[in-house]
Amino acid sequence: MLRAGELKIAAKLPADGCAPEEAQAYTRWLATHHYENFNVASWLLPKELHQHFYNLYAYCRWADDLGDEIPVRERALELLDWWERELNACYEGRPSHAVFVALRETVVAKDVPKQPFADLLKAFRQDQVVKRYPTWDAVLDYCVYSANPVGRLVLYLCGYRDEERQKLSDATCTALQLANFWQDVSRDLEIGRIYIPLNRAEAHGLSEQDIAGRKFDARYVSLMKELIEYTRALFEKGMPLAKKVEGKLSVDLEMFSRGGVAVLDSIEAMGYDTLHRRPEVSKVKQVGLLGRALITHVLGGSDKRRKGGFAREGSDYAAAESTESEISASYSHCHQIARRAHSNFYPAFFLLPKAKRDGIVALYAFMRLIDDVSDEGADLAAKQRGLARWRAALDEALTGQSQAFDGNAARSLQGGDLYGQREVLPALVDTMERFRMPARYLHDLISGAEMDLTIQEYPSFERLKEYCYRVAGTVGLTCTHIFGFSDSRALDLAEKLGLAFQLTNIIRDVREDYSIGRIYLPEEDLARYGVAKEDLGRREATLGVRELLRFEADRARKLYEEGAQLLGLIEEDSRGTLWLLVHTYSALLARIEWVDFAVFGERVRLSKPEKIMLMAKARFGRHTEENILAKCDRDRRRAGGAVGGRRAG
Repeated sequence: MLRAGELKIAAKLPADGCAPEEAQAYTRWLATHHYENFNVASWLLPKELHQHFYNLYAYCRWADDLGDEIPVRERALELLDWWERELNACYEGRPSHAVFVALRETVVAKDVPKQPFADLLKAFRQDQVVKRYPTWDAVLDYCVYSANPVGRLVLYLCGYRDEERQKLSDATCTALQLANFWQDVSRDLEIGRIYIPLNRAEAHGLSEQDIAGRKFDARYVSLMKELIEYTRALFEKGMPLAKKVEGKLSVDLEMFSRGGVAVLDSIEAMGYDTLHRRPEVSKVKQVGLLGRALITHVLGGSDKRRKGGFAREGSDYAAAESTESEISASYSHCHQIARRAHSNFYPAFFLLPKAKRDGIVALYAFMRLIDDVSDEGADLAAKQRGLARWRAALDEALTGQSQAFDGNAARSLQGGDLYGQREVLPALVDTMERFRMPARYLHDLISGAEMDLTIQEYPSFERLKEYCYRVAGTVGLTCTHIFGFSDSRALDLAEKLGLAFQLTNIIRDVREDYSIGRIYLPEEDLARYGVAKEDLGRREATLGVRELLRFEADRARKLYEEGAQLLGLIEEDSRGTLWLLVHTYSALLARIEWVDFAVFGERVRLSKPEKIMLMAKARFGRHTEENILAKCDRDRRRAGGAVGGRRAG
């Protein structure tokens, strides 16, 4: 039926009656090469659905091109009739065209009804004969056939068949179609179409001839404002759908809605003149939309809002009757501290179940406040007193005894409350009790902060390891108790990862640390590579410094490789968080290697889009020891590079 060269997408089309495998290879190629935006959507969806979406996409793409890429109306209608006959043959179990050979697999596997496919063809036929729409009802009726079937087909593929979700999907799809109409007014005029309801244009003093003549003035601005307001309301109406579907589809749906709203925002930002140009949503904006959709999903999740008490592993946990409200308020305060700190770790926490999330945030808040004591101000004695008071306050909270320890002597705790002490400690103690966390880890962490007050240099790596254990190994150990484990090897591996994190920080911040009088690189290593201490304060890294940092990076890389085994030893619901933390830090090390240890200028970091992508992979990807570490180019590293707070966190 189709003539040679009549349609570009037919260039690689397999012969009629081809094998399903060959047909599916074609639909996969079409979906991933013909229009790049589709690949993003399919990546967010479960892998087992990818081929089904490719098949669906191929059907829609062919139908659309038969309607829009064939210049003669009669021929386009003839081909659309042919396409419907192929659709009927597919549902009768005798597909011929390669697209329908592939689609048959989806129709059977997902029990998809024929009606949505047929409705789409009705819209494509309508485009051949209807060029104007007199009222809102006429435009919306067109959307029933041109847009809504796509949303319903997606729901069918994902296993949703209820009327409630379909109605929400209809609202979203209609809104997307309308947003597309308003941004494409100039393009549609070129092919003789106007989708703006003419009665609404007339209400603003505009005639069909004014629109066709591209007369832009205050009347058109007023009209476009009304159309956009109506469309925004539809997006809002359909938004609850994202919270009523499985996680991966949820992000995809929310991103489509956010993208549609972004189109409306772009129309407003350009002054509403879609008669002469088309608004664009930049790639940077698209990444931002994805990021916000992910963050909304990850941070919001499907958890219900807190109503007293805290869930643990799926059950409701509540502290003792007398302290329940105090503990609840304490956890809320810990979340506030973590949010204000803008830590890269904070989004990772929300990949955990609620009880573990609260626990790790309580730990983070405590560690953040300890860090603040050792970093703020110049009075050494005041810092030492502050850390001693935190140590005593921790013991008092754990034992209920009001005393502080000074060597072997006990004395009353004096000097008033520390900032955050009363707010954070109830949640911290609750976390320690629930997850059977030894108090010595937190005392060791305070000892690490005390080391930073008086020790500026480290003679050997063994001495540095002691410091790294205290400020970072303890972080890994406490987090692993929250992650959950049964094999004692997990603790040793957690300590190794903490050391790897800290070495990465030390390498990245070597010049910054030197500027405040600290050298964490072991003196024995400086001597081995002929590096003078003053070399660490230069504007650029010398060859000796680069070789020294490469040596430390190899040391860290080995620790990452050994510590990666922890992933298989912790509870499954915690693996996404650990994967994100380890992959992020190992990617940072790989980036440092890639720039040939040029860490003396602008701070080496991962970009916001890269972080968003890692967060998406942590939330939706498969977590294994093989993919937990960021890959690096070994050859590049040997030549001097790799691809890809002082304390960990």
